[in-house]
Amino acid sequence: MSNSDAFRLVPGLGGETNVLTAVEKYERYHVLHDGEADPRKVNYTDMVNKYYDLASQFYEYGWGDCLHFAHRWKGESLRESLKRYEHFIAMQLAMKQGDKVLDVGCGIGGPMREIARFSNVSITGVNNNEYQVARCKKLNQLAGVDETCNIVQADFMNMPFPDNSFDEVYAIEATCHAPDAYGCYKEMYRVLKPGQKFAIYEWCLTEAFDPNNYEHQKVKEEIEFGNALPGLRITTQVLEAVKRAGFDVIWDNDFATDSPVPWYLPMDTNKLSFLSFRVTTVGKFLTDNLLKALEYVRVVPAGTQKVQAILQKAANGLVDGGRKGIFTPMYFVLARKPE
Repeated sequence: MSNSDAFRLVPGLGGETNVLTAVEKYERYHVLHDGEADPRKVNYTDMVNKYYDLASQFYEYGWGDCLHFAHRWKGESLRESLKRYEHFIAMQLAMKQGDKVLDVGCGIGGPMREIARFSNVSITGVNNNEYQVARCKKLNQLAGVDETCNIVQADFMNMPFPDNSFDEVYAIEATCHAPDAYGCYKEMYRVLKPGQKFAIYEWCLTEAFDPNNYEHQKVKEEIEFGNALPGLRITTQVLEAVKRAGFDVIWDNDFATDSPVPWYLPMDTNKLSFLSFRVTTVGKFLTDNLLKALEYVRVVPAGTQKVQAILQKAANGLVDGGRKGIFTPMYFVLARKPE
């Protein structure tokens, strides 16, 4: 599927003016464009939806249907590491045949489909983006798992499920979009059955982050801008929010600290790859000029180059945050809802 096809499929982004307008509105939410954190939190649904309307097809084209990072062994391919990472969370939750599982912020459903097949469970995904919901349903059908994998369009801060509905609840690098971590985890607590487990991989700032360091703040702002985040939280804040929500924490760990292959390697311009090439000086020059030409002849909508620039900013911030050790996308928490 081409990028021009993608924009025609995204609801509300059918024309050039709509793409440009969506990009400009999205940019105004962020510090790098004189935005502030409070409006991002209040209007997080609009901000995140605009971002994924614009970026979803870029992500799928470059990364596949599993839109997350992973702990990775030497000699292990990116795809293998992503699958192992997903299997790990299923095993930690002790999923068993017949369980009803909730995937909070499921993207286009790659992890949901993999875990459903691996653990022989039924999984419901929650996603608030109309385009991604439609794409997930289509991919579920193509994979032949539409009987066991279901997706509901809803806000994970206010999910349309009764109390105590699910045997296991997890989120993979999704709840970083929540305006309030405690509120999000409390909602996950509500729908989980008593005595059952909850697990998250969370995007966080580490204890090494210094709010008074200009370079650290720049990295934080680039990650927030490039990934539609209301505001990054420190690992200790996330752990405290899990406890406040009522969970008993079993264990937690930042898997970025002991990954033999750096999680950001696919985007690292020092290690050239298909994904990292576009953020090199040469790759950026070629990509920018290609998109300019395609916009000029109207193969892709005007504004596509700006979307690419947002994703480049995201990659820069993520790699710099990983190198400096001030950011992790894989802070893991396993917890249990008391009986």
